[in-house]
Amino acid sequence: MKRKGQAAVSDVTVPTVSRGYLWKKDWQRNKTLYALFIPVLVFYIVFQYGPMMGLIISFKEYKPSKGFFKSPWVGLKNFKDFFTNPFFKRVLLNTIKISVTNLIFSFPMPIILALLISELRSKTYSRIVQTISYIPHFISIVVIVSIMMDLTSRDGAIVNFLSHFGFKKVTMLNEPKYFLPLYVISGVWQNIGWNSIIYLSALLAIDAELYEAAKIDGAGKFRQLTSVTLPCLLPTIVVMLILQVGKSFNVGYEKILLMYNPLTYEVADVISTYVYREGLLNMNWSYSTAVGLFNSVVSFALVWATNKISQKVSGSGLW
Repeated sequence: MKRKGQAAVSDVTVPTVSRGYLWKKDWQRNKTLYALFIPVLVFYIVFQYGPMMGLIISFKEYKPSKGFFKSPWVGLKNFKDFFTNPFFKRVLLNTIKISVTNLIFSFPMPIILALLISELRSKTYSRIVQTISYIPHFISIVVIVSIMMDLTSRDGAIVNFLSHFGFKKVTMLNEPKYFLPLYVISGVWQNIGWNSIIYLSALLAIDAELYEAAKIDGAGKFRQLTSVTLPCLLPTIVVMLILQVGKSFNVGYEKILLMYNPLTYEVADVISTYVYREGLLNMNWSYSTAVGLFNSVVSFALVWATNKISQKVSGSGLW
């Protein structure tokens, strides 16, 4: 029953607010943030989404004189040519091999480094270690590969050192069996410090009371690592793993282009370098665009699949 003087629920009218009004109020409150976001939005539209219009030439026999839209349409011909090309198997297997090997060895290294740095008692020593490990990230790939070439040449320091243990003096970058180890090791050395930053930040965000509770329960360092640290780091690890898997098929072609030569094509030629040779050197634009589109579709599929698996296994994902 309705008491005297009390309005019924149905008698209360809620004023409706238009969406345009809400947008206007939000703009007034956050216009500074929107102004900061506009340059980022323009960058992505111009340099990331704009060039996607060029993907249309993967379905055409592109001729610069006729342009994107007047070049003759060939449908899936360029994709069929790639799948039946003798190099298809080589570049696909090399891409998978280099990507998986690089993921296995390079992904856990920043996590391990972050855990080791977090255990250092001396803050000064910790900062020194972090600074030294960050420096290689800021060195140009060209410089790093040049240093690698000098150290692994027939008379290089590394080859001379290994020769004392029975190693045959050879130019290591001309030997297919040494290409993958050199690629992975140099990549770990260059990026381990920089990639550990996000894990160090995540470690600082862990509540210290969790460690205190673990100590009261009699947990040692290793038990604290497995019961507190790693579970708290898991969401960050999952996100970074998904992003890393998404970039796996875009394996560092700049570095490979500088490292490889005709003697190592058999083990070093990947999809990205194949696109470079076909598109820029052989000027086969439509064909190379089709190969690049195939690469992008596979990368997207890997991200989607990894995210789904992560959600089912760990309950967390990128989206």
